[in-house]
Amino acid sequence: MNQMGKMLVVVVALLAGVSAWAMTDKQRAEVESRIAPAGQVCLQGDSSCGAIVAAAGGAAKSGEEVYTSSCQGCHAVGAGGAPKLGDVADWAARTEKGLDAVYANAINGFNNIGMMPAKGLCMSCSDDEVIAAVDYMIENSK
Repeated sequence: MNQMGKMLVVVVALLAGVSAWAMTDKQRAEVESRIAPAGQVCLQGDSSCGAIVAAAGGAAKSGEEVYTSSCQGCHAVGAGGAPKLGDVADWAARTEKGLDAVYANAINGFNNIGMMPAKGLCMSCSDDEVIAAVDYMIENSK
């Protein structure tokens, strides 16, 4: 390529660079909308995604559903010191601390005499679903 050809390439490159910076606000908005992410990552059980899950047709599980699918393995037989469903004394001892403490232990886990893993290992459950399961067990243990 001769000297004149190289100069022409440089001029064209400079003009292309200048025109990219000289976009109007409307053009810039159009480009930004074309390169924007296609969606949002929302992990199951993330309570901050509630509106997204609801819009997608997902419904929260009832306390009984959560109990049956995730809690009964320990709470039906008292495994690891778990308060048994239907045992008034077991649940009375837990609720003396107040429901907020019981909910926090169910959501975050609790290790004292036995072992309550966070969310009873139901990582797909929202905090509200875990609370509903606790309420179900307490209601059925009076």
